[in-house]
Amino acid sequence: MTQLGQSGGDALVELFGRTKVVIGVVHLSPLPGAPRYDGEAVEAIYQRGLDDARSYLDGGCDGVIVENHGDIPFAKPDDIGPETAAYMAVISDRIRRELGKPVGINVLANAAIPALAIASASGAGFIRVNQWANAYVANEGFVEGESGRAARYRAKLRANGIRVFADAHVKHGAHAIVADRPVEELVKDLVFFDADAIIATGQRTGHAADLSYISMIKEAAGLPTLVGSGVTPDNANDILGIVDGVIIASALKHDGVWWNQVDPARVKTFMSGLRR
Repeated sequence: MTQLGQSGGDALVELFGRTKVVIGVVHLSPLPGAPRYDGEAVEAIYQRGLDDARSYLDGGCDGVIVENHGDIPFAKPDDIGPETAAYMAVISDRIRRELGKPVGINVLANAAIPALAIASASGAGFIRVNQWANAYVANEGFVEGESGRAARYRAKLRANGIRVFADAHVKHGAHAIVADRPVEELVKDLVFFDADAIIATGQRTGHAADLSYISMIKEAAGLPTLVGSGVTPDNANDILGIVDGVIIASALKHDGVWWNQVDPARVKTFMSGLRR
């Protein structure tokens, strides 16, 4: 049985009007201030992001997450400059206004407070946070849960309507520091710290999570649960038979490569093959 998040309601129903959802990820090009930014015109970055969002939503996806995936190598939250939030707020606002579907924000790495600022400024409905509670060792080094600071910041903004989608045992890292506690207990910590939805992932971007593993996370959470990596046309129906939604990107890009643009034909084929 699905329980309610901190808002007192089912976050997916509140945001999307349905209990089974497909969310596409808009991987932004490197933004000004990032190491790989090469001077590309900001308007071109915005246009590419808008085009990708349109391909997802016109193809039938229920919403999108805007993510600064081009800002490799990712910085820790306190090292992310205000320019990142500024540029992401502009593109997120344009996507929401022009396409009229729910928008989420993910600022890498684990920058919940900038994500909340962007969401508040742009009218986005939710944020994704890779480490909401506890801690792990990621590509960026030691990463701590952001829930305490972020929840207080959200209250300060009077933005409690922004929902939190929290990763459980997130990809791209080692969890040895909490390995003496079962994954189920780590999931329950996310619920206890007022997450609204839980995300299960594989080991890395594009890697599929085992079905028994996501079943365990779904059962432990009791909240709306999504799978956030490795979703393909071949496994999507099996996954959606267990959880409440999928977050997809790589499989819907040209040639199935995450840094390419979204392929509208792949989106339509994928959505037409779903049983929701």
